[in-house]
Amino acid sequence: MLKQERYHDLSSTSFILDFGEAYEELNFTYNDTDFFVNPETQPCSPFSIPDAVMVVVSVFYILIFLLAIPGNLVVSLVIGLNKQSLPPSDLYLLHLAISDLLLAVTLPFWATSVTQGWIFGDSMCKIVAILQELSFYSSILFLTCISVDRYMVIVRAMEARRSNRQFISWGVCASVWALGALLSLPGLLNSSFTSANSSLTVCAEFYDPSSADEWRLATRILRHTLGFLIPLSIMLPCYGITIKRLLHVRGGFQRQRAMRVIVCVVVAFLLCWTPYHLAVMVDTFFRSKIVPYQCPARAAVDKAMFATQSLGLLHSCVNPVLYAFVGEKFRKRLLQILRKMGLMERPPTPRVSRSSLSSEITSTFM
Repeated sequence: MLKQERYHDLSSTSFILDFGEAYEELNFTYNDTDFFVNPETQPCSPFSIPDAVMVVVSVFYILIFLLAIPGNLVVSLVIGLNKQSLPPSDLYLLHLAISDLLLAVTLPFWATSVTQGWIFGDSMCKIVAILQELSFYSSILFLTCISVDRYMVIVRAMEARRSNRQFISWGVCASVWALGALLSLPGLLNSSFTSANSSLTVCAEFYDPSSADEWRLATRILRHTLGFLIPLSIMLPCYGITIKRLLHVRGGFQRQRAMRVIVCVVVAFLLCWTPYHLAVMVDTFFRSKIVPYQCPARAAVDKAMFATQSLGLLHSCVNPVLYAFVGEKFRKRLLQILRKMGLMERPPTPRVSRSSLSSEITSTFM
């Protein structure tokens, strides 16, 4: 029995010695082997913005706010104080100015959050996000309504006369605001939380990690389709056919003046928001893994989204400038209001009346 136990002990000792030698050999082999990290499998470095740039962006937002609020208020007063019933295009322009005011109201919150983080609480984060989304959707929807109205008046004048356009326009405005409010509900998904890249609190989309990709993709599809692609596919044919018609009718040059402000407003919207949509679309493709990417491309898209978003917010103060420099009719209405307020003395110069069709066509801010 002792021999068996001793034999068992010797066997265990021999096994331990053999395992130790094997371990040393394996350890030597491991230390002698070179491992290379695949950069494509590593997470990208977080996108960071220098403090100086953040201060500049914050000042930029405040300047836009200071220009957008009084500018859009003046536009709203000039249109709203008109004694005559508003034609549909003027009514849509009025609601477009209100939509720009909603966007401008959110700018001080974003300007503060850029440098100090979000300090206004979770509820205000959701409210500001909803207002921004509501303004975004309603702006492009009202521009779409304007394009359809100009098409009906100039290209299909007889049908436009037979229809009760003024009554329909009020229903259209109510529908646009209702649809915009519905599409802005994803703003409720915004929350204030501490960023992983810094100690600042941010207000941004915050999804459940288990369903983040699905929610983000759904909201992006809504924003791209209903907030850009579909309205654009309506506006471009309407204006293309309308301008073609104006070029082939008698007195078309004068009638083209009726389109100047509207076309400028649409072009300004596209210049301000198209770069942002393109950047967000690329980001969506990256996140959905439809398009493979590396960290330099990811960083470039992040920078593009940040820069183009600032450009999009600039749109809230563009329209009043267009009215002032392009719209002759807007300037005359503004002068009439200033004279009534006693700020100007010289009476307005009378104008020769035009035909009913010409007046209807030129009913926008020429």
